Amino acid sequence: MQQHYEHFARGYDHHKRYDEQWRRIRNRYISRHPLCELCQSHSKYKAAQLVHHILPLADGGTHDESNLQSLCISCHEKIHKRSRRIY
Repeated sequence: MQQHYEHFARGYDHHKRYDEQWRRIRNRYISRHPLCELCQSHSKYKAAQLVHHILPLADGGTHDESNLQSLCISCHEKIHKRSRRIY
């Protein structure tokens, strides 16, 4: 399923946007923000596993720290489920 998603939903541009530079930015950000930021806003403390773009790159977002948030997998899935309902 993940392979299907990568191939059809993200397309080639995904590889242009998420390169070695992104991996360095992501690793630096998550080391500075090791807890899920959404969980923290609800007084819960869970380790972050992903770095999420608040405004997606496809919509004009950047890799700037002000556009990033560290998330646990469950919060990341909730965000993406919500965004898929819009379309």
